[in-house]
Amino acid sequence: MAAADLRRSLRLLDATTINLGTMLASGIFITSASIARGIEGSILHLAVWVVAGLFSVLGALAIAELGAMMPEAGGIYVYLERAFGPLWGFLYGWALFLAIQNGAIAAVAVATATYVGWFVPLSENGVRLVAIASIAGLTGVNVRGVTAGATVQNVLTIVKVAAVVILVAIACASGDAANLRPYGPEGPWTSMLGPLGLAMVAALWCYDGWIHLSYIAGEVRDPDRTIPRAALLSTLGCIALYLALNLAYFLVLGAKGMARSDLVASETARLSIGPAGAGLVAALVAVSCLGANNGFILSGARVYYAMARDGLFFRRLASVSPATAVPAASLVVQGIWSCLLVFSGRYDQIFTYVIFVEFLFYALAAWAVVVLRRREPDARRPYRVWGYPWTLILFIAFSAALLANTIWSAPREAAIGLAAMVSGVPVFWYWDRKRRRAARRLPGSSG
Repeated sequence: MAAADLRRSLRLLDATTINLGTMLASGIFITSASIARGIEGSILHLAVWVVAGLFSVLGALAIAELGAMMPEAGGIYVYLERAFGPLWGFLYGWALFLAIQNGAIAAVAVATATYVGWFVPLSENGVRLVAIASIAGLTGVNVRGVTAGATVQNVLTIVKVAAVVILVAIACASGDAANLRPYGPEGPWTSMLGPLGLAMVAALWCYDGWIHLSYIAGEVRDPDRTIPRAALLSTLGCIALYLALNLAYFLVLGAKGMARSDLVASETARLSIGPAGAGLVAALVAVSCLGANNGFILSGARVYYAMARDGLFFRRLASVSPATAVPAASLVVQGIWSCLLVFSGRYDQIFTYVIFVEFLFYALAAWAVVVLRRREPDARRPYRVWGYPWTLILFIAFSAALLANTIWSAPREAAIGLAAMVSGVPVFWYWDRKRRRAARRLPGSSG
């Protein structure tokens, strides 16, 4: 079916909470500890979160130009197909289905269940069953309609943002400014170059999620204005929340306390609030993960729908429910594959391998802005990315540096990630050949 069968019912609030909710998951409650172990000084630590956030803003605004120009379901799949040809679009969708999106859904579902286990003791199989139940439940909500999915997203995102603000306020009130020392590394700043690269990757992983707005562009009202605004509001809001949380961690724990604690948010809450603080954070992380997964489930299915609509994936996934105007079949298949990844226990390893490829596609999407501006100078562009072309060049250069750093520090993972992406080439040939044969059988076709 055509993309027009999807209804434009998502408002600015919906689009913003989908993006912000997918970024604000479990990472920020844990990752700061690992960054503190490698980076000396509170100023440098906070700077990592600022730079990673601004990098994410640049990426989000680049995608916003493409999304306003092509307000269709599918996001980067659609943009790469138009700029570089169907193979590159398909490879992105293939990597997304194989592991990037569904691996993330499986991993976040297990994280949700793990924190539910704080209140109700769960065995290893119990954690998996709760994780699968959460995927099935959220998939069911989104099958009912995009408005139902967006409403759940709004509620969960507002609740977790409010909880973060309360935690930060209590921690800052009970903290000590002296814990911000030292402000910088005791040795030469150049000694931090290696750790800074690793810290940046960790921080970017926490910001990852700004791309999901593009997947649902076909259902956003007034996309010319809503997509750029939602992209900016969600990423800037996430930067503010992450900086506030890290400041709270420093004020309560100090750099050494952060480095010693694997569960930095729980330890901050325990010292600020008392024994009940750990339970509060467990509930906060569970809600955060649930909200992130609702955003993943809602948005990801639109990519597979777009691929199927173009004849490059299972035809059934191109169908739209006449009652709810959502790609129900795509949502169900996505849910089944994610549940299988939970059951297999291999989601974390697969996700680690393929996340490297994700940054390659982000850089290609930014380059697509340049390619399309040159090739289609007169195309309708209701929003143009600020600072063109230098902001795009900066984003691409930053992505290239991260890719190079990953190849250097984790060559095995990078190679497996690339192999997973390349495995989509013969799959593309199969679907493309099938599509061409179907086109030749149409009445009036030549050949």
